[in-house]
Amino acid sequence: MFEAVLVANRGEIAIRIMRTLREMGIRSVAVYSEADRDALFVQFADEAHALGPGPSTDTYLNIPKILDAARASGAHAVHPGYGFLAENARFARACEEAGVVFIGPPADAIDAMGSKTAARALMAAAGVPIVPGVTEGVPDVAAATVIAEEIGYPVAVKAAAGGGGKGFRVALAPDGLEAAFEGARGEGERFFADPTVYLERYLPDPRHVEIQVLADAHGTTLWLGERDCSVQRRHQKLVEETPSPIVSDDLRRRMGEASVRAAEAVGYRSAGTLEYLVSGDDFFFLEMNTRIQVEHTVTEVVTGIDLVREQVRIAAGEPIGLTQDDIHPRGHAFECRINAEDAERRFLPTPGLITAYREPAGPGIRVDSGVQGGSVIGDMYDPMVAKLIAWGPDREAARTRMLRALHEYVVEGPTTLIPFHMWLLAEPEFIDGGACHAALRAMSEKDTPLPPRDGAPPPAPAAAAPEPVVERSLVAEVDGRRFDVRLLIPQKDLGPAGAPRPKRERKASGGHHGAGSAGATGEVHSPMQGTVLRVAVEAGQEVALGDVICIVEAMKMENEVTAHTEGVIGAIHVEAGHAVTAGQVLAVIG
Repeated sequence: MFEAVLVANRGEIAIRIMRTLREMGIRSVAVYSEADRDALFVQFADEAHALGPGPSTDTYLNIPKILDAARASGAHAVHPGYGFLAENARFARACEEAGVVFIGPPADAIDAMGSKTAARALMAAAGVPIVPGVTEGVPDVAAATVIAEEIGYPVAVKAAAGGGGKGFRVALAPDGLEAAFEGARGEGERFFADPTVYLERYLPDPRHVEIQVLADAHGTTLWLGERDCSVQRRHQKLVEETPSPIVSDDLRRRMGEASVRAAEAVGYRSAGTLEYLVSGDDFFFLEMNTRIQVEHTVTEVVTGIDLVREQVRIAAGEPIGLTQDDIHPRGHAFECRINAEDAERRFLPTPGLITAYREPAGPGIRVDSGVQGGSVIGDMYDPMVAKLIAWGPDREAARTRMLRALHEYVVEGPTTLIPFHMWLLAEPEFIDGGACHAALRAMSEKDTPLPPRDGAPPPAPAAAAPEPVVERSLVAEVDGRRFDVRLLIPQKDLGPAGAPRPKRERKASGGHHGAGSAGATGEVHSPMQGTVLRVAVEAGQEVALGDVICIVEAMKMENEVTAHTEGVIGAIHVEAGHAVTAGQVLAVIG
């Protein structure tokens, strides 16, 4: 077994992995960017190494720096978590060349499933159902028109290297095909450096159901039940559960057996997930995620299997030690993603300082988080605060337990999705097993106050303020390795000679509104820091209230900045690719 493992990630997933490493007696090594210098996961690790300043491309995506940290720390393996380098075949090969074990699947398996067109062809050959469509790239709109007529409308146009909703467009009829084609191709090139797109039949309102698999190097491949991830906005998951309320025993078995065939077809090892679209009693391959999933937690609580532990053991060459007959999921589990987003304002991100924080507890409750009181949700990374998991003997017991935990959860400072989750889990459609697609679509398109709930329990009391203390600390980096010495002294215990130093004031960021804020001269301001993806207007153009002025990407989310009034665009101060700060003038409406 490994003596030390470097966790090439940040936030809650880094801490989640480190907890299992600690249980296994393995030393954990963190890497961190300048922005994460004081993050909780850095303090949690047994050892931490700095990656330097700059965005993710210079830090968490910088393969040479991460491998340098592995060598400096003596780490024998690297766990990539999810996101960043988790599904990067080049990183897996670089680890192998450096003599460091990559805790994940072989690079060839990542490659095979990294292209949606190649994966569809592989799955069809393995007898896994795929949505009717093509398994190779479509060169232009003319070719797409012919294919779309053969498939039948509506059609989905997808970037071959896409994911997370990026590079996905729908043409409901022929007159929408060109815009869908160009939109998907543009996002594929911008986000994944690959403009290749393909076409398939669009299934209106299918369920999104995935199967967890485990495979080792000794010929064992298992499926561990399904997760229903249908509650999404713009293809971003919000709530997951297992088992799915719409999957029968027969459908579950067929999906599980197909998933085993799929994993074996690419020589898979480690934990992985097969994602499917389910329509009635039919299921169709969507993609394979060659990593641990954000929502792996619900599978863990119903099966009792630590998926990260199994990943580490498989990477060390050990057999799984279970058979399919040993898998007996028990009860029901939900996961709610507690993001720093404002659901009432189109899910805009709300970075800022967490001024008070208290996690729920009690029977059947698990919280995977990477923050504490005083942590800052920055605008450089995704907006996740934590994942809240509730288990119960059946779906209704798990649902009411989750509601209880949500009412206990205290996060002060940034606006979070806690009120949204309380609303959602009490919706009659959700209670009946529905995915609330129409309501979520409407909330993503306009500002929508959450309706009050009659008889809702009172909110949890505010987190108690900690006893005033004076902090004396020393932070040093020696050869890139971080060392902390920190002393917290109760203020009441200090004499006159030990008077505490003045505290620096830090203000929490409030929620951001989708509409640009207006100055006295009709200025449209950016509600957040980010990057301009597209400017939707021209100087001299007439706009109405609510018209899109531009799209700003922040924390991996696209946000529409809209007109606060009607008028004529007098000036535009930004263009696509420009970095903007919160409050910066984007345009002026005269």
